[in-house]
Amino acid sequence: MNTQTSTINTPLALFARVLIGALFFIAGVRKLFAFAGTAGYFGSLGFPLPEVVTALVILLEIVGPILFVLGWRLRALSIVMAIYTLLTALIAHRFWSADAAAFSGQLNNFFKNVSICGAFLYVAAVTPFTRKN
Repeated sequence: MNTQTSTINTPLALFARVLIGALFFIAGVRKLFAFAGTAGYFGSLGFPLPEVVTALVILLEIVGPILFVLGWRLRALSIVMAIYTLLTALIAHRFWSADAAAFSGQLNNFFKNVSICGAFLYVAAVTPFTRKN
């Protein structure tokens, strides 16, 4: 028996994926219900076609965690989510240019995203390579 395969499919591993995925799923649902405000925020960050970007982000943040929890193509999906999470940190949590009032919050959110990126990369690293992953 491959111990990596059995490890990634344990109840504890599933619970970990639920905890990681919940953050993104909830964020995606919140963006969906505040679509105009989210698109306005993305526009303020300099994104072209902010409504399209908003729709794509909502899709990734709702569908991605569901597939992640289910373990669908876990290695590839974890890498996609890691890249997305790192880009989010770099684009939306620019603590280095934040004013004094926002600095701590942006710094915390930046490193929260970097840590979550690490969690996704860890899942990718321990997921055995198969045609399905």
